Amino acid sequence: MSEQHYSDEDWMQLAYAQAALAAAQGEIPVGAVIVSQNQVIGAGYNAPISLHDATAHAEIVAIRAACANIKNYRLPEDATLYVTLEPCTMCVGALIHARIKRVVFGATEPKAGSLISARKLLESGYYNHIFEYQSGCLEQQCSSQLSDFFKMRRAQKKQQKQQQLINDLDDQKQT
Repeated sequence: MSEQHYSDEDWMQLAYAQAALAAAQGEIPVGAVIVSQNQVIGAGYNAPISLHDATAHAEIVAIRAACANIKNYRLPEDATLYVTLEPCTMCVGALIHARIKRVVFGATEPKAGSLISARKLLESGYYNHIFEYQSGCLEQQCSSQLSDFFKMRRAQKKQQKQQQLINDLDDQKQT
């Protein structure tokens, strides 16, 4: 019986599911999985608010899980990270140090993306490890997940403001 091989889209679906876990906790929906030898060795989602940790981006959480799983601070030579959003500067640095082989991401991040958008860090020539990367895997799905989350958050804030105005008017009537 031959071993089943999964496509980039299959693995990105798992990262997308991780992002949904982040959204369910009120975190920005970014999810990540690290795959080696056709198996997930680490997974994570954005959790800086819930973990009280500014570094708890999906990529970092996934790297920590993978490294703990394999009991090494360096990832296996074939490791690929699937993440729903283009990594930021901090995450690119962590991926370099962890020696990731390849990164596949969904949506680009125009303001903070550090592979092809705002900064192209790997093109600088400064690093002793360079990894392969590919953008656009399930891009529309990943982008929609993020934009839907922020649309919902803006609606909640608007509703809170309206409720505060009603409460303030009620308070004024009572005095």
